[in-house]
Amino acid sequence: MDKRELFNALETFSQNLMLTLAEVESIKAHLQDLAQENTALRLENDKLREHLQQLETAEDVKLVRNTSNLEKIYDDGFHICKDFFGQRRDNDEPCAFCLELIYREDV
Repeated sequence: MDKRELFNALETFSQNLMLTLAEVESIKAHLQDLAQENTALRLENDKLREHLQQLETAEDVKLVRNTSNLEKIYDDGFHICKDFFGQRRDNDEPCAFCLELIYREDV
């Protein structure tokens, strides 16, 4: 191999290395963008989970309040069931329908 062929081979190799380096830098920049996006999405996901948990807690409190209001009306001697709603219970006898509304577990 003469000097000119050797020089041309080194020049070609150098150009290939420069192209490869440019590709590596491009991949590195893209990976950095993906890492930043991933971090932002994780933070947003955490905030959304926290917000959802707060909403569920607030809904549970509201449900307990509604149930306690119904229980208070029932304890005052009135029906809360759909069939006899608002009617006074005779001699404060228990009503299976009303008790079902108060003590049922929501599915």
